[in-house]
Amino acid sequence: MTLTVVVPCFNEADRFDSEVFRTFDAVSVDFLFVDDGSTDGTAALLDDLAGIDRTRFRVLTLDHNVGKAEAVRQGILRAFEDGPDYVGFLDADLSTGLDQIPAMVALLDERPSILGVIGSRVRLLGRRIDRKLGRHYAGRVFATLASMVLRLPVYDTQCGAKFFRATPAVAAVFAEPFLSRWVFDVELLARFVRLSAAEGIDPAEILVEHPLTEWRDVPGSKLRFRHGFRALFDLARIRRRYR
Repeated sequence: MTLTVVVPCFNEADRFDSEVFRTFDAVSVDFLFVDDGSTDGTAALLDDLAGIDRTRFRVLTLDHNVGKAEAVRQGILRAFEDGPDYVGFLDADLSTGLDQIPAMVALLDERPSILGVIGSRVRLLGRRIDRKLGRHYAGRVFATLASMVLRLPVYDTQCGAKFFRATPAVAAVFAEPFLSRWVFDVELLARFVRLSAAEGIDPAEILVEHPLTEWRDVPGSKLRFRHGFRALFDLARIRRRYR
């Protein structure tokens, strides 16, 4: 099975680890980096990486910054053009490490009926979820509200690791731009809920959460406290759109 992983990048020069990508040796996995109008040295780093192996590493350059949501969406649609079996996306800072990919994709292999696997940052014994306490509790409040809006018992909507079966139904989910630049993950799940309703099935039949074995809070996040208010506003917009 082939997998294309979309990695949105915006001014990641100070924390982008090319070596980790270069040495990742999983079979049939390639990466599509979306340079979202970066103004630092990100473009040069991505070009250098692509120069090593243009089959495994490709770069989609956007003319200007459009935000993570649109960068991911355009990357996923571009990935579909190459006909992979699976598509997905990860954050450029690798807070979710590349070593988490095989277990998540294995669920798609083992369960042909599901369309998507989403990472979940659950603190359990034997797992290393390194997250700042304030962000953890703020995240739990937001996740609870998102679950209520979606009417879906989802634990973690905002984890940046999500993988999907490359089907026409999934392509349709990414066909239209998202309302929010930051909490598009909630709208993405809302579209899957709508898809399952149209098919007359439970969303849990096509979506699965996978508790990550390791996740780390990487310094340099572009999220700020003020973005929390914007996220709540966007959550209300998503509720109105999809109710």
